[in-house]
Amino acid sequence: MKGQHISVIVADRPYRLKVSSETEEIEFRRAGELINEKIKEYANHFAFRDKQDLLAMVVLQFAVDVVRSEESLNYQQNLGEKLSDLEKMLDDYLKK
Repeated sequence: MKGQHISVIVADRPYRLKVSSETEEIEFRRAGELINEKIKEYANHFAFRDKQDLLAMVVLQFAVDVVRSEESLNYQQNLGEKLSDLEKMLDDYLKK
């Protein structure tokens, strides 16, 4: 895989990654920024022993966001299918 090495800092630790494009670099850097912002937010609002606690809370929040997004997407797809079925039924009825 061709690409470039970048360093993304998460919770004050650098992580060296190999990315294949400038777009990926931007995405990884933005993701690192989001994680660090959430860590700061949680640090200001909750008691914690170390950064591991904060990272766990951030990961849990992001996982919940993913689950909610998947559920919303499934709902939208189901709704779209039901609307298509309804439209077909109406078309069939109006053709009679």
